[in-house]
Amino acid sequence: MVTAMHMELALASDHQMCSRWPISYLASSSSTDNFDRLPDSLLLMIFNKIADIRTLGRCCAVSKRFSHLAPQTDNVVVKVDCVISGEENDVNVKVRGTLSHFFRSVCTTIVKPFQALHNLLSPKKEPVDISHHSPGEVLKNFSAIRNLRIELPGGELGIEEGVLLKWKAEFGNSLENCVILGASSFVSEQSSSAGRKRGHVEGKIDNEMEALDDVESLNTQDDNGCIPESFYTDGSLKLRVVWTISSLIAASARHYLLQRIIADHPTLENLVLTDADRQGTLCMEAAQMQRFREEPLTASASANRTEVPALNMKLWYAPYLQLPGGIRLQGATLVAIKPSQGSSGRDCGEFLTSAFEEPYRTAASILIQRRTYVLEMNSF
Repeated sequence: MVTAMHMELALASDHQMCSRWPISYLASSSSTDNFDRLPDSLLLMIFNKIADIRTLGRCCAVSKRFSHLAPQTDNVVVKVDCVISGEENDVNVKVRGTLSHFFRSVCTTIVKPFQALHNLLSPKKEPVDISHHSPGEVLKNFSAIRNLRIELPGGELGIEEGVLLKWKAEFGNSLENCVILGASSFVSEQSSSAGRKRGHVEGKIDNEMEALDDVESLNTQDDNGCIPESFYTDGSLKLRVVWTISSLIAASARHYLLQRIIADHPTLENLVLTDADRQGTLCMEAAQMQRFREEPLTASASANRTEVPALNMKLWYAPYLQLPGGIRLQGATLVAIKPSQGSSGRDCGEFLTSAFEEPYRTAASILIQRRTYVLEMNSF
């Protein structure tokens, strides 16, 4: 009985509400799109937070308003999932570029590295049919980009497992700065040290203090920062030369591919081209991109890349480095590179201190306190 009375009261209440509001108002309120109430400036803030080009492309298909606003985003991230090419046998394979083949071939034929380099970077006679959209095509409808980040699927240099190789380069119309950090052996003890932790807080603090003391003593051994004689005789120096040339070729090839993007987007203020492995990073700022547009690019005669100018290089080496967090580097090497003439980039020291994230920034800081070796390299 009580339930029946509640139902009657509810129906009466609904009837009163419907009679109070016109039917046309109720129909319109149910179909209202709340996004229509947001100003364009707020939507653009949301799109800038999204940044991902694929998601922004999907937003363009939502409505005419989104299709108009999304291309005005000034912060864009392009992630290239894979690079597909058509081979002679019509089998699609993942291409890591000629640089990975270069690195493997040079390591196996270290006696003639430059001959192998020339053969591998020579242009193919038959054109390769690329079956994917280039970043330039994907970005052509975005007219207000200021900050652009492009991420390749992986680093070009097919290094062996356990070897560390990272580089960062700045370009204008040519190379302005480059820093390379490498180690013949990279070992992280985080997983193994986790199993050896003690249960008491006092024990943990003692272990951490001892670890920091060990790091300081190991990294300040009295070797005067000199490179050992074996470095020149066991192939270590040749391997560092390969690392340097490979990194410079990778950087100059990426720079060459940015011509269309920089030309088509005059609003760009910051551009970063990196890879999913965080192996190498190319960066350009507004003034550098302006020089790139105004001054002609000098291309390499042997491959699709920017010519690397004559260089001055500083090299630091440590047979062993132990970093906080249980990371050990053997054969740690830091190379700072600048053009011999006409460089307008920032100071090399400033670039070195900001090139890498931790723990590699600490490694670079330790290495630059050791003895400096100066080298030169001709353009190629």
